Amino acid sequence: MNDRERMLRTIQELEFTAIDLQLFLDTHPENRRALADFINISRQLKEAKEQYERAYGPLIGFGYGLEELECGYRWLDYWPWEDLGGRN
Repeated sequence: MNDRERMLRTIQELEFTAIDLQLFLDTHPENRRALADFINISRQLKEAKEQYERAYGPLIGFGYGLEELECGYRWLDYWPWEDLGGRN
């Protein structure tokens, strides 16, 4: 597993945990420990996504702070229907 895959795995694990805690809090809103865990996991998830996007670009079309990414938006070099002067 390379670094990119490890980062994605971490994001998946944090998202799963955040969703699970959110569902738990729907039925146990008074549980302060679960709320604290949810806040902590949500912060970790935000940071993990920001780190991934700084390194590899947006996870989704409206990711965290696109204007701050060094890599910028990754446009395709050309679209399949564009004329490439006989190169396609």
